[in-house]
Amino acid sequence: MIDYLIIGSGLAGIGFSEIALQHNKTILVMDNNSQNSSRIAGGLYNPVILKRFSEVWQAQEQLVLMNEFYSILEDKLKTKVDFKKPILRKFFSIEEQNNWFAASDKLTLAPFLSTELITKKYSGIDSPFNYGEVLQTGHVDTAVLLKKYKKYLLSNNLFREESFDYESLRVVGNDIRYKDIEARHIIFAEGFGMHANPYFKDLPLDGTKGELFIVKAPDLDLDVIVNTSVFILPLGNDLFKVGATYNWKDKTDVVTAEGKQELIDRIKEIISCDFTIVEHFAGVRPTVKDRRPLVGTHSLYGSIHILNGLGTRGVMLGPSMAKALYNAIENDIPLDAAIDIKRFLPKGQR
Repeated sequence: MIDYLIIGSGLAGIGFSEIALQHNKTILVMDNNSQNSSRIAGGLYNPVILKRFSEVWQAQEQLVLMNEFYSILEDKLKTKVDFKKPILRKFFSIEEQNNWFAASDKLTLAPFLSTELITKKYSGIDSPFNYGEVLQTGHVDTAVLLKKYKKYLLSNNLFREESFDYESLRVVGNDIRYKDIEARHIIFAEGFGMHANPYFKDLPLDGTKGELFIVKAPDLDLDVIVNTSVFILPLGNDLFKVGATYNWKDKTDVVTAEGKQELIDRIKEIISCDFTIVEHFAGVRPTVKDRRPLVGTHSLYGSIHILNGLGTRGVMLGPSMAKALYNAIENDIPLDAAIDIKRFLPKGQR
């Protein structure tokens, strides 16, 4: 019997797998590669919601755990995946500058917003009003991380590439049975695929489609991430990842002409040089209306759990949410009410 059967190998699945392994638990991960939001994600981590100048929920705690988590993974996988890099907000007016400095005076934002204007001029970008710098930022190469971690799991016989058949799942006493597998617990970390899960399909997971580009811009000289209405992330060799759109109606991972034009228009607002589109891709982020993850245990089955709804901040949220769920299961440490799926139960059943 194993300790954990984990369904899904995106950021949520990797997060829980690694936390469990660090505590010497036995695991098996199962995935059919049907969900690609983690793989194509921008991978940015940023403690500030720049649109509203507000702190990301529990940002400092998440950053501390995240830094430790990816450092351990880099050693384990012998691969660099976490790249510390400033995020610069391009200002379009004096008013935007003033709003930035007003926000940097807030107690919760002071650790994250520099009070010094960045006046450096980058080739390919007109910036008459300069930039503001967000601190403690960077990006994780999610595609490399997922590929390398899957390779690690495969090499240790901890991964099966197959679709999960919900009808084959049985709860026997305090344990679960799935075909030839016996486990103490099952963790569903399926991303938007949760809508097919009969145990959790009634939870309010509201996927948000995002479209992104890889562009080539030889005249754009950029060694930082620029973030305004979209982000521009340098990848090297004159390549840049650009994204992302937000579509709350379309739940497919098919690229669209509308998404393409929106990205083109937004890029042109930021840079003044030519670019060519190398790749155009799309995915559905697992988002929740109250902007909090879906973490917890099924109301009827104590061995069936969920780790989902990481949304646009999976890189930051993944390690801390995985740790919270692990501690709830193994150490009876209650989940924060803000993330516990019990918040969606009628008051009398919580």
